[in-house]
Amino acid sequence: MLDPNLLRNEPEKVATGLARRHFMLDVDALKALDQQRKILQIQMEEQRNARNEASREIAQARRQGLDTSAMQAAAGQYGESIKALEQSLETVLQQWETLVSSLPNLPQDSVPEGQDETDNVVLRQWGTPREFSFTAKDHVDLGEALGILDFAAGARLAGARFVVLRGLGARLERALAQFMLDLHVQTHAYTEIAPPFLANADSLFGTGQLPKFEDDLFALRDDPYYLIPTAEVPLTNLLRGEIVTTLPQKFCAYTPCFRREAGAYGRDTRGMIRQHQFDKVELVQVVRPEDSAAALEALTGHAEKVLQLLELPYRVMALCTGDMGFSAARTYDLEVWLPGQNQYREISSCSNFESFQARRLQLRYRGEDGKPQLAHTLNGSGLAIGRTLVALLENHQQADGTVLIPEALRPYMGGMDAIRA
Repeated sequence: MLDPNLLRNEPEKVATGLARRHFMLDVDALKALDQQRKILQIQMEEQRNARNEASREIAQARRQGLDTSAMQAAAGQYGESIKALEQSLETVLQQWETLVSSLPNLPQDSVPEGQDETDNVVLRQWGTPREFSFTAKDHVDLGEALGILDFAAGARLAGARFVVLRGLGARLERALAQFMLDLHVQTHAYTEIAPPFLANADSLFGTGQLPKFEDDLFALRDDPYYLIPTAEVPLTNLLRGEIVTTLPQKFCAYTPCFRREAGAYGRDTRGMIRQHQFDKVELVQVVRPEDSAAALEALTGHAEKVLQLLELPYRVMALCTGDMGFSAARTYDLEVWLPGQNQYREISSCSNFESFQARRLQLRYRGEDGKPQLAHTLNGSGLAIGRTLVALLENHQQADGTVLIPEALRPYMGGMDAIRA
């Protein structure tokens, strides 16, 4: 959530920043609501002062032995007036909250201008896409031929955008998760968390999924819970409402993730690229504001290390203003090369949210003056396991349909060097 003081004192500045994201802020509506708030608060203060004065006059009259019934009746009207004003103020504050909670974060000045993903900027590239001496297959054909991916069974069990992993496919997914967790915990110094896979509305509001993106969530019908769309939700909410004594805090978790993909109808219907359920290792950092820029670079590097060890070519993209997520102030996407699609595809998104989430979460730390201040939050995929499995199958396939296992992953596959039919 944006700073309410900035919204009240410099709404035009906020509007200019949001315009870079192609979001038009209704400054007049914002100002009108704030003006109503001020008027109602002044009127309430006047009525309370008048009631207090009336109470003093009644007390003085009683001490003089006078009849105060008429004075009491008149004073009672102040209470009714104050109650009505309080109700009006509550309505205005709710309208303000609804408007403000719908506003995305302001992009950092360094974020490239642009409309959509075509305007994102390549920052760097690692590895060279392999040139095959045979016709490369995509992961669907490879996985089905190897007997490790069963899309027909997934459709029977649940429907479209689900898959069953069999035998070495299931083991490969488990191995990737364990490999990623060990790397981030042992080398990158994250604390591993095993969070709930359900979250309440307060948690999803805190990280920015609610109210704007409710259509993308799976909600339980008769209970106030949602299936988590990412471990970012429980990990960031671990510190909700707290004044943290030690920063930075670094968490990672392996969880399933659940998304309706409401805005992706008809996209990536083949294979594992865009599914309703997928596994992911998530990275979250909570840091001091002055450290968040460096933390984003470090967190992105942690996700990159996974791809490097798995020998998967990728590139790092700076997302433009028109392609960033709702809560982000700056985002880097890692895009892995997929031979089966002959293009780079997103496998991790690493974002600095600055104080946007922390304000919703009331996640604070004490500054040098001892006063509570809002922390900065960051998160990134480290990595999306399904897409990593896809990239591994497609990049390390051989002419006979065998898939080589990268050296770094072999200890997690019992020393196996390849998956064979």
